[in-house]
Amino acid sequence: MDTFSCDVLVVGGGGAGLRAAIAVAETYPNLSVTVISKVYPMRSHTVSAEGGAAAVIKSGDSLDEHAYDTISGGDWMCDQDAVEAFVREAPDEMLQLEHWGCPWSREPDGHIAVRPFGGMKNQRTWFAADKTGFHMLHTLFQTSLKYDGIRRHDECFVTKLLMDDGRCQGLVAIEQATGKIQAITAKAVILCTGGCGKIFPFTTNASIKNGDGMALAYRAGAALKDMEFVQYHPTGLPFTGILITEATRAEGGWLLNKDGYRYLQDYDLGTPQPKPVLRSMELGPRDRLSQAFMKEQEKGRTIKGPYGDYVHLDIRHLGAQVIDTKLPFVRELCLKYAGLDPVKEMIPVRPVVHYMMGGIHTDIHGATPMPGLYAAGEAACVSINGANRLGSNSLTELLVFGARSGKAAAAFASGQRAPNPSVLAQAQDEQRRLEGHFLHKTGGTERIATLRVAMQDIMEQSAGIYRDASALRQAVTKLGQLQERFHNLALDDHSYTFNTELTSALELSYMLDLAQVIIASALQRQESRGSHQRNDYPGRDDGKFLAHSVAYRAQDGSPRIEYLPVKITRWPPGQRVYGR
Repeated sequence: MDTFSCDVLVVGGGGAGLRAAIAVAETYPNLSVTVISKVYPMRSHTVSAEGGAAAVIKSGDSLDEHAYDTISGGDWMCDQDAVEAFVREAPDEMLQLEHWGCPWSREPDGHIAVRPFGGMKNQRTWFAADKTGFHMLHTLFQTSLKYDGIRRHDECFVTKLLMDDGRCQGLVAIEQATGKIQAITAKAVILCTGGCGKIFPFTTNASIKNGDGMALAYRAGAALKDMEFVQYHPTGLPFTGILITEATRAEGGWLLNKDGYRYLQDYDLGTPQPKPVLRSMELGPRDRLSQAFMKEQEKGRTIKGPYGDYVHLDIRHLGAQVIDTKLPFVRELCLKYAGLDPVKEMIPVRPVVHYMMGGIHTDIHGATPMPGLYAAGEAACVSINGANRLGSNSLTELLVFGARSGKAAAAFASGQRAPNPSVLAQAQDEQRRLEGHFLHKTGGTERIATLRVAMQDIMEQSAGIYRDASALRQAVTKLGQLQERFHNLALDDHSYTFNTELTSALELSYMLDLAQVIIASALQRQESRGSHQRNDYPGRDDGKFLAHSVAYRAQDGSPRIEYLPVKITRWPPGQRVYGR
């Protein structure tokens, strides 16, 4: 077993992880920082974000308006102290990224360009054409290279957090190239591992988005918060699930049903008017747009396709110049993956799982209640996203709370003694578990793909855009059965070098745990709020459920759900509104 040590250990090499590592190096240059990632950092899922990142920069906008849009869009499940900190620090983080070299798109006069985004009153979404995440991640990665105190362990898969006396003191990982077990001790650990969209069959998320960090924290005793809130993005390509960015609608795209009708004008998207104006209705909140699609499907007004029902996204009227200047990646994706040119043809789209509003329970500094354990990005739940994240807040969240968690973890680590060497015994136990339960095991009959497909079908049928108690209760039983079947898993690859079958099995175990948490949290929340819509409880119930669900892992492995109050500072719960 290889052993290493550092002061601060960051798990995940995407936007939040790299920003956290840079924050440690900036504020406490004497501390050593290790970034461990199961992929090369530039392959982290941040790279795929397209539309933009929100921050107040233009006259006529204000921090209060950004905060209110975020809180209202989140259906009042956001912790308002966290939102206020977020909108206050967002502009500085975005300007800092520009100074590091991020090539933001510009107005003709040289000023930063911004575009409108769903659920926001004002134009405040910065963008770099439609490859914003790509350019942000490049900028962060290049910036991280200038700090000698940051070292990396690329393509290493984390399997366990090392805990001693309730404090996180490191982790165990598999070096994928060799199969060697690594034990890395640290004074503080920051989990920045992203979401878990692959629990569902149809998602914009990459194959690496299995909720690793969430499951690791959950198994170590940390709480998962608001996991019932799963965001569907209204425009994914059928079959692949590839995202067609909200920027298409920000630039003026239309959503049309099978009759060529802009159907969103028939739905309440959260505006005070009985019908939203045609100019802005495609920029309603994502949850409302996805729900409208389902209603169109019920009315028989969607289009039947080989991969399910869909509607059309029409951007032809924007013209080739606008598309090639502001949406070049959309055109590239459509040409490569749908065999059509959006300059001349309409794009087939349908709702697709996109983002987890829930995650590891943290405070506004990224700290969990477990000393030494922090989290940021989609893996964490601060919570600024509440029951429905507004588009373009997530990329800025990576920066703001990546930086906050890095500074907080560094401050904590600077006052700690070296980790207790006894935690290495846990690493040896973990090595025996991996070998005994997976690599050296024989006689199993269950297959990874079979169990994974079964899990995804359960989640799609029971925890989709609309839910009810009967389906959720059935899902509890079925997922319990899958957990039992997982113990009889069979692996064909017993080698150590690049054993992707082993990592797939471990990812499946993470996803099964998280699927149970999502279902249990959704079953207990007997109301409809944001992305959580119950057919049997169609109204929002602030009296009982203006509270965060908090899931702990019980001794038998099942979730135990408790509740924490939502932090209200200045904006009491009210009607959801957007637009002018």
